[in-house]
Amino acid sequence: MREPFIVKDCTLISIATGEEAQNLRELSDRLKSIHPGCIYYHFWGGMLRSSFDEPEYQNDFAAWAWHCLHDSRLAERLAIIDPSHHREIEDLRRELVDVIEERLAESETVPWAQSGQRFKFIRSQIIVFNPDKRINHPEEMAEQIAGLSLGSVFYHFIDARRRTESGRSDFVEWLRMDEDGQYDEMIKQINAIDPYFTTLTDLRRDLAAIFHNNCPTGEETS
Repeated sequence: MREPFIVKDCTLISIATGEEAQNLRELSDRLKSIHPGCIYYHFWGGMLRSSFDEPEYQNDFAAWAWHCLHDSRLAERLAIIDPSHHREIEDLRRELVDVIEERLAESETVPWAQSGQRFKFIRSQIIVFNPDKRINHPEEMAEQIAGLSLGSVFYHFIDARRRTESGRSDFVEWLRMDEDGQYDEMIKQINAIDPYFTTLTDLRRDLAAIFHNNCPTGEETS
């Protein structure tokens, strides 16, 4: 018998570390030993931060390179790093440092930011809430997923990738409980979503469309 999907919500708490970088060399050196929660926050935290403007860059490192170091080439290289391609934070850390070290090797001078524009390392801590909501079958999920909070979408799709043994979202893990392959196509479609170069609102819309198209609701089958 299928276990219910336990809907949870979350938020990211920002914790100042006191670690800063004023130039690109300092940024590289700090990144080699900084708490992994900092790397997680500076790549993923922006999705849960309120903003009235569309960000030019998805991660804080690329934004700093552009706005404070005025290095468009570095900003573009950092911007295309996709954290969803790395199961482990340490792998993401290595790619990030490699990109920065490559840029340092190309540059005759080390790019500096003004004193008031230092990169401040922030560490994230996820706080999880249980709204006491259960979804019993995929058809019910099709009816309710569009109403999930953005925090729920973040927790079950993005944060789940570092929690689940398979490195997949909670939605996929739940659908995989059916051993007859009934939801294999839907699982394939969900796995094809890249959550990084989008917004939580668009991610929720895409998930809702997949469930809606593959799991007819009661209204559609009546």
